[in-house]
Amino acid sequence: MKAQEEINFNRIAEAISYIKTNFKAQPGLEQIAEKVNLSPFHFQRLFSEWAGTTPKRFLQYISLGYAKEMLKENYSLFDTALETGLSGTSRLHDLFVNIEGMTPGEYKNGGENLHINYSFAESPFGNIIVASTPKGICHIAFYDDEKLALANLQRQFPAAKYQLILDKEQQNALYIFSHDWSKLNQIKLHLKGTDFQLKVWEALLKIPMGKLSTYGSIAKNLQNPNASRAVGTAIGDNPVAFLIPCHRVIQSSGALGGYHWGINRKTAMIGWEAAQINPEL
Repeated sequence: MKAQEEINFNRIAEAISYIKTNFKAQPGLEQIAEKVNLSPFHFQRLFSEWAGTTPKRFLQYISLGYAKEMLKENYSLFDTALETGLSGTSRLHDLFVNIEGMTPGEYKNGGENLHINYSFAESPFGNIIVASTPKGICHIAFYDDEKLALANLQRQFPAAKYQLILDKEQQNALYIFSHDWSKLNQIKLHLKGTDFQLKVWEALLKIPMGKLSTYGSIAKNLQNPNASRAVGTAIGDNPVAFLIPCHRVIQSSGALGGYHWGINRKTAMIGWEAAQINPEL
């Protein structure tokens, strides 16, 4: 590592450590920049390059993580807000909505009053569980053990009401495996994620069937070229297998990279899609 790069790395590491230790004080950009002897402008740019997000956003992630743990321990929204260093429940509400995609109350009750239909199906790449809410598909995953697959779904929304029903939303989603891609515009998604995750998943949906992209290309398309690692993490958190095509993303070297449901399955998917697009090959 070059001397200046090492200095920059150490500064960002120091800033991250400072934020993690002092997040309850909700330090501002100027305060954090002063700790690493940089101007706010220079620090903002340097931090974004190295961490893939802004100092403010990183502080929000740390605060959110702490708040979620407090809510799991059954603290009130008011106490959670104060203990996280926020001025009140309105700021806690904004924090959750902007990053988690739900209110703190919705997170606290684990999806209470949410009705989820689910079913099991076969695909060319193994058994899948598919789940939907009235708003659209919220979950697709490959599985080897049916009980474990359902348990993983229920862990995401522990207080939701579940029914083993194959509904219209799921049927439309499953058409993709029967080559009926004309149904794709009928598929609605109900996704829960951070702003960044949702942007990454939206970018994945734009990759044509039979084509591939790279982590770096997606980061550039999101106007954050140094966020390849963060893009990879968001791709790994994809809640809707195959339909949101994270299998179409490979490393810039040409290596396939990882896949949540197994590299062999990823290889099979890429080959299968290429065959559908170019049957003469």
